[in-house]
Amino acid sequence: MSVALRNAQRALSVRRAPLRRAVCVLRAALGASRFDVGLVCASNALMQRLNGVYRHCPEPTDVLSFPFHQVAAGELPRPCCRSEYNLGDIFLGVEYIHQQCRETGEDFDDVLTVTAAHGLCHLLGYRHDTKPEWEQMYQKEAQILEELNRITGSRLRPLTAGLF
Repeated sequence: MSVALRNAQRALSVRRAPLRRAVCVLRAALGASRFDVGLVCASNALMQRLNGVYRHCPEPTDVLSFPFHQVAAGELPRPCCRSEYNLGDIFLGVEYIHQQCRETGEDFDDVLTVTAAHGLCHLLGYRHDTKPEWEQMYQKEAQILEELNRITGSRLRPLTAGLF
């Protein structure tokens, strides 16, 4: 199935083809390659609006995930028809991520990819509200990033290493 990537901001250049390819590999590593995924590169203004509406936190953020299905962590959805082969949408706050990268010296494209991996895990029910949930999500992120690293020769790691 497809990864639909839309650049809904104009502040930064985003290398869409490599990001789309990485998300396809990550989706396959999750066993969800049959499912469509929407990926939106968003401005701080859009992320702030969405974060305010859906999380009651009116500040820009790095990633917001909107799952099409509600599933337990690690479970794949069980669609009834073709139109339900959709994991949902991931909004990447590219301006926010870029600012963080300038402060930390990390590579912008790498952090976009790792943030997309985090968003994909959220689409499949992973959360990080408690330490056990965080540990489970961290392990899944590390696993799928390791698969991406194996295929691409990169050395990406989850961003949530110091959350708990």
